[in-house]
Amino acid sequence: MRKYYKCEKKKISSVGKKMKVLIVRPTKNQKPKEKTPCILWIHGGGYRTGMAEMIYISRAMNLVKKYGAVVVTPQYRLSNEATYPAALEDCYATLKYIKEHEKELSINPSQIMVGGESAGGGLTVAVCMYARDKKEVNVAFQMPLYPMLDDRDTESSKDNHAPVWNTKRNHKAWKLYLGERWKKDVPVYAAPARQTDYRNLPPAYTFVGNIEPFYCETVTYVKNLKKAGIKAKVDVYPNCFHAFDMFLPFSKISRKAIAKFEKEYLYAVEHYYAEQK
Repeated sequence: MRKYYKCEKKKISSVGKKMKVLIVRPTKNQKPKEKTPCILWIHGGGYRTGMAEMIYISRAMNLVKKYGAVVVTPQYRLSNEATYPAALEDCYATLKYIKEHEKELSINPSQIMVGGESAGGGLTVAVCMYARDKKEVNVAFQMPLYPMLDDRDTESSKDNHAPVWNTKRNHKAWKLYLGERWKKDVPVYAAPARQTDYRNLPPAYTFVGNIEPFYCETVTYVKNLKKAGIKAKVDVYPNCFHAFDMFLPFSKISRKAIAKFEKEYLYAVEHYYAEQK
């Protein structure tokens, strides 16, 4: 059976440490003639579990295998090892690595994108906000799938007992991630739903189920982007729980969500660019 991708492990520098990243590329037979987009993809797990190898079950893999993208995913510090801002620091270090190694990665530096699922979606948004404010890396497009954005209860995250993720797990995860900041002065880079300035963020696409805890914060994020004049879309799938596309990838509704995600990615490849300084 032909393998359409190859994976390389590397150690890169983050804040006070060396961190593992996985670089997933198409094989020579699949690689497009022109330089390809590069995607920083961030795994989920409520900020407290997960590993870089989750890339193999993520939405990002088809972007490599079918469309020739290069994906870089970090083994960022989990909250049981270090609270915020450790995970953000590691993900942002990976973003800077991508920009600084664009020739080695054979990517288009004007099409650096960021995406991830769940807590990885939350970190996607945080990284985009942080990059906008630091002005060191320009992000062309963001894909925060059913992102974990708000440490406060919303209408969908309170009293939620849906499968996979619920109110109880959500509270525990935020408490561990925020540490001493829990229910105090929470920075916008820790809980991006607390942001008030959505200007100059990258265009966005996401999807979410309407019975999961993150439904309201996902829809609200897209509304806030649109109010700020940012091109943003969200697809809402009825009666779907958290990460339904990963747990039931062959169901009819998951196939629909996956196909739409890939369509929106291809649209972004054709339309969204962010030149580096």
